[in-house]
Amino acid sequence: MADIIKLAREIGKEIQCSDEYLKFEIARQNSDNDEKLQELIGEFNLIRMQINDLVSRTDRDEEAIKSKNTKLQTIYKEIMENENMMNYNSAKKDIDLLLARVTAIITQSAEGADPETTDYSPSCSGSCSTCGGCG
Repeated sequence: MADIIKLAREIGKEIQCSDEYLKFEIARQNSDNDEKLQELIGEFNLIRMQINDLVSRTDRDEEAIKSKNTKLQTIYKEIMENENMMNYNSAKKDIDLLLARVTAIITQSAEGADPETTDYSPSCSGSCSTCGGCG
């Protein structure tokens, strides 16, 4: 078993040397250092908490909830259109795909598949929110 753990650590080192990982780290740092983006994320989280508070009240103010939801959607759109966020999301998708492939090969090999030919095969559940497989 010690040899397998040693090989897993080697895989970890190789992942950290991969283009996918390096691009992800750069994109993460750029988005973390983007003050405007971080302000928007903070504002988004604050409004989301305010909406949760409004929704949980017994004397719900539907107009206030609607107004906050509109503001939340506007901020979300601005966040997602931010260049650093778009680069982060793209790099995150690439590193997630690499990790999915590595995990699939290891898991399928442990289930008896041929390690030389098995690979990650995305399947569509119909829910894009839980998917990383489409282009």
